[in-house]
Amino acid sequence: MINNTLSSYAASTPSINTELDLADTGQKSVRQLESTLSFSPSLPLSISGRQTWLVFAAAVFLVSVPVFIEAPIVRSLPSLSLALTAFWVWLSFTLMSRPATYVWGDLLLGFSWSWLAGAIYWGWLRWEPAWHLPVESIGLPFACWCLFKNWGKVGNWFYLGSLLGTVLTDIYFYTVDLMPYWRQIMRVDAELAPQILQNALIQVQTPWGQSWAIILALVLLTVGILPLLGRKQRHWYAFGGAVLSTILVDSLFLLAAIAA
Repeated sequence: MINNTLSSYAASTPSINTELDLADTGQKSVRQLESTLSFSPSLPLSISGRQTWLVFAAAVFLVSVPVFIEAPIVRSLPSLSLALTAFWVWLSFTLMSRPATYVWGDLLLGFSWSWLAGAIYWGWLRWEPAWHLPVESIGLPFACWCLFKNWGKVGNWFYLGSLLGTVLTDIYFYTVDLMPYWRQIMRVDAELAPQILQNALIQVQTPWGQSWAIILALVLLTVGILPLLGRKQRHWYAFGGAVLSTILVDSLFLLAAIAA
């Protein structure tokens, strides 16, 4: 009877070892998959269509924010506007410390550069258009360095898209000779501003001004839409939203001049 028991135990042992080996193999496969998900840089960027469009909408909103929120603050309280940059940076790193909100912190960090540039220029240097692009480019070295390090793609591409829109708008101002009106409107009293805007509008409505406006709109549409075609990566939607929203902001300025 003892022999039969030993024989039965010996016969069952390989089966037990096989089951243990299979369990170990399964655990190793799970660990390998988790490792791949953790360290692959491309996987986190491919996300659902809903979230990509949320990033796009947030980019459009953040480009429009300085027009409606920062501008009134910076005209009367430039130091407060400048100090708010530190708050945006703090909030962005706070959001980036949590996986669920990382992308929004990333986007907000890029917005912080645009806010900082707006606070400096519109607070103390708005009377001279020549300083506009140099100040707006204040975050360019940082953005390029971060992209070289493959870090903060969403926010830095948002900043680059916003900066590109600013560059093209300023090119239009130089080409159509609107800079003298810029200088005038920054120096005169508020009651004289409508007349200056009307004079600038006459300049825009010339064949030269209209032709360059169409060219500007086509370039912005092309540069803003092409990165979105066939892609599901957050940073391209942040870039495209920032570029395309330039058309919205410029249109609002045009409507303000017409209404004046």
